[in-house]
Amino acid sequence: MKTCHKIVFLIVLLVFQKQYAQHHSKMSVVVDMDAKTLTIDQEITFYNQTNDTLTSILLNDWNNAFSEKYSPLGKRFSDEFYNKFHMALEKDCGGTINLYIEDEDKNAFVWERTKQNPDYIKVLLKRTVLPNQKIKLHLSYVSKIPSEKFTKYGHFESYGMHLKNWFLTPARYEEHQFVKYSNENLDDIANAVSDFDIDIKIPLKNAITSDLSITNLAKTEFETHVNLSGKNRADIDIIIEKESSYKSYTIGDFEVMTNISSGRFSDSLKFAIIKKVVDFTSNNIGKFPFEKIIISEADYEKNPFYGLNQLPKFMRPFNSDFIFEIKFLKTYLNNYLRNSLRIDARKNNWIFDGIQVYTIMNYIDQYHPESKMMGSASKYYLLKGFKMAQTDFNEQFSYYSMLMSRKNLDQPLNAPKNTLIKYNVQIANKYKAGLSFEYLDDYLGQNLVSSGIQQFYALNQQGQTSRKDFENILKSKASNNIDWFFKYIVDSRETIDYKFGDVTKTNDSITFIVKNKGVPLVPMPIFGIKDKQVIFKKWLEPNEIDTTLTFDRKSIDKLVLNYNNEVPEFNLRNNWKSLKTYSLNRPLKLTFFEDLEDPHYSQLFYVPTLFFNKYDGFAPGISFYNYSFFDKPFMFVLNPMYSINTKSIVGSYSLAVNQYLREGRLYNIRYSLNGSYYHYAPDAAYLKLYPSVSLFLREPSYRDNRKQAITLKYNIINKEPSAIVIDSTDNYSILNLKYFNIKTEVTSHVKFLTDVQFSTYFGKLSAEMEYRKLFNDKRYLNIRVFAGTFLYNTNDTQKYNFGVSRVNDYLFDYSVYARSDTTGILSQQYLIAQGGFKSFVESSESNQWLATTNISYSLLWNWVDAYADFGVLKNKREQNEFIYDSGIRLNLVQDYFELYFPVYSSNGFEVTQNNYSEKIRFIFVFSPKSLINLFTRKWF
Repeated sequence: MKTCHKIVFLIVLLVFQKQYAQHHSKMSVVVDMDAKTLTIDQEITFYNQTNDTLTSILLNDWNNAFSEKYSPLGKRFSDEFYNKFHMALEKDCGGTINLYIEDEDKNAFVWERTKQNPDYIKVLLKRTVLPNQKIKLHLSYVSKIPSEKFTKYGHFESYGMHLKNWFLTPARYEEHQFVKYSNENLDDIANAVSDFDIDIKIPLKNAITSDLSITNLAKTEFETHVNLSGKNRADIDIIIEKESSYKSYTIGDFEVMTNISSGRFSDSLKFAIIKKVVDFTSNNIGKFPFEKIIISEADYEKNPFYGLNQLPKFMRPFNSDFIFEIKFLKTYLNNYLRNSLRIDARKNNWIFDGIQVYTIMNYIDQYHPESKMMGSASKYYLLKGFKMAQTDFNEQFSYYSMLMSRKNLDQPLNAPKNTLIKYNVQIANKYKAGLSFEYLDDYLGQNLVSSGIQQFYALNQQGQTSRKDFENILKSKASNNIDWFFKYIVDSRETIDYKFGDVTKTNDSITFIVKNKGVPLVPMPIFGIKDKQVIFKKWLEPNEIDTTLTFDRKSIDKLVLNYNNEVPEFNLRNNWKSLKTYSLNRPLKLTFFEDLEDPHYSQLFYVPTLFFNKYDGFAPGISFYNYSFFDKPFMFVLNPMYSINTKSIVGSYSLAVNQYLREGRLYNIRYSLNGSYYHYAPDAAYLKLYPSVSLFLREPSYRDNRKQAITLKYNIINKEPSAIVIDSTDNYSILNLKYFNIKTEVTSHVKFLTDVQFSTYFGKLSAEMEYRKLFNDKRYLNIRVFAGTFLYNTNDTQKYNFGVSRVNDYLFDYSVYARSDTTGILSQQYLIAQGGFKSFVESSESNQWLATTNISYSLLWNWVDAYADFGVLKNKREQNEFIYDSGIRLNLVQDYFELYFPVYSSNGFEVTQNNYSEKIRFIFVFSPKSLINLFTRKWF
């Protein structure tokens, strides 16, 4: 009996120890608001909760990621064209300073930190730590807090700090090793769960807000002394301000603190909204495990509601209370899930995203079922015909997600978070995950996904969970086999695309085949429609696809697949089959300007355009095209214009067929036929036709900014004769093969381009390489090398020569404002091509070979450069000639708006020469599409 008692006692002791032997972190912190530092004295009690014997401990130190410009964090900023970190002053950067670690006997531990991963350290233990044993580490260090402009967290200008990941803490241990995740601005730190006791001292005239419990608060003559504590926490929030911007709302025994901007409406309404969100979340997911939560404006700005935040403020399409409600709902769910779900936030981020967006959609359905994507703007008379204005609020998630599928840049939901491109992290994968949960729930019925989420959430309150736990819960609730959901929806990027095959009808029945154009076999809903009303809906199982089916007709006039867009399908335009005689499946709809793709119609868009060159003058026109925000397999643009100067019709057209390849580095083959007709001289126009084939390649890692393409183009040029331009009468055709390889980010830019041309008169080969580097002192070095040679040249004209200072644009590839002029302001346009010289040197062309180098380097400011060009050229029957120039460049918007001021060149000291203003060169890109690339490149 006594033996049994001992065994029971031992089991209870082990269970008690396993349950309560939590890591414990005790800290004494002194805040220096002026220096933006925290002086920390910390004791970590580390419990070995594993079954392994440990010889080292990994501590996360994510604040130190801000100490290195080329840390994984800095690399991500550079990849996404975010330059504030790399251009920041030393005072705005962060880091961990003077770190010292010792044991209980004051003996120093040896610890290691690599330059590649400065955001975690490995502490080498003096003795092994057995399972269920503990060890104490004593740490002293200074945390220098970075500026909030990098990640929304840190020190801010109004004399305050929002502290996030500012201390060292044990990393999570899984599968016999510590999880080594670097800070990549993804809010997915892999901290082990710990208990905290923090004694923090802040200057007297400051307020503190935290999601930890304040156990004591005392003030002295110079400082405020605050004691904070919390249990079972993986992360904590502390905000220090002159005056607290946070307001507290108590809902039962739960406290919500928020400073989310709300506009003007009553505080009682704000409380009602907060209570509604809190209660809805508790009822649909589960109760929050802690006594309070912080919902900050910084949290929202870090992960805003895309779509809502893109609408201009002057439109005011949503009431202030609705905007606050959506902002609070999204941010609350994000913080609620991050603090209560114990899953790997990097490997299984799709579970976080799916639960968050799925819950938002259910919330909107319950409380705002009539709301539209553009709010009250949907009622404007001028917008009533637009799909964008009439789209339901929840329907927008599908459009934002589908954008990347159409660009062939979508990534699987289960892809680790740090491998996703920015748009997929923050928008596409997030929305697709929520839509996928909605799809599965609609297919299974009976709110089985909702109950599965609640069961999974409850499991998280007991300990660490995994994707397998979530998958098993959903499978246990489903009466049907749902392996397809995880195989194709979660783990694959294969596109879902069904269409109708043969359809025959009688007065009583319909016989048809639904064909699978893609790879995945998933359930698909089919609808019978009559006069835009749903007569029936049935889910087709995967085994019913590609088989002959017969339904009762029930007087319907259309069969439609995926009518309500429940399935994340790649193409909705081929889902319609009209049963009427002589009826289009989808009627034609003519739409002014841009709009969302509407699967109910065949859309044709038209938009005003404005073109300019010196000879045509301003040429207003109208562009007709068949694609909206999404790319299509077949796209066309017809853009007729009226030239004001010549009183004639000019313009261009483009026909393109895209063949998207889902696997491999070759991801798009584009077959196109293009043409343009403009004036190249005051009295003459040119007609250019060019069929082409382009192969686009990408790296296996989608985050790699390298882009490659091979283009084969056949140029047919037909020029009207001009009395002004020499050698203007003959027409010609040129076969052109190009390859470019370019990789651009904030810290560096590398481009390689080769160009081969063949015609009756000549053959030529050229290559160009460009390198741009940003140094730690915020200065740029830019080097460009060009080399070109004629393989044969039987033509005596100059029109095909390599240009030294001006581009010899006989292929009409460049947007030249005055291509036939040699004087006047427009002739001073500079294009970075061929020789690349800025000064108009005497030897301006080469008909044999040319080699040049263009160099620039930032001076006092990063937008003021010194440049120098030098090269050697060879013309037939002449000696080699060395040429050079130098000057100052104002780099206002790189590659888009620049000014060049020559100083010294082969022409001599140009500043003192006559007509200096005529020597100044400029770059000015008059192309909205090109300028848009400045803003979209950080996303894609």
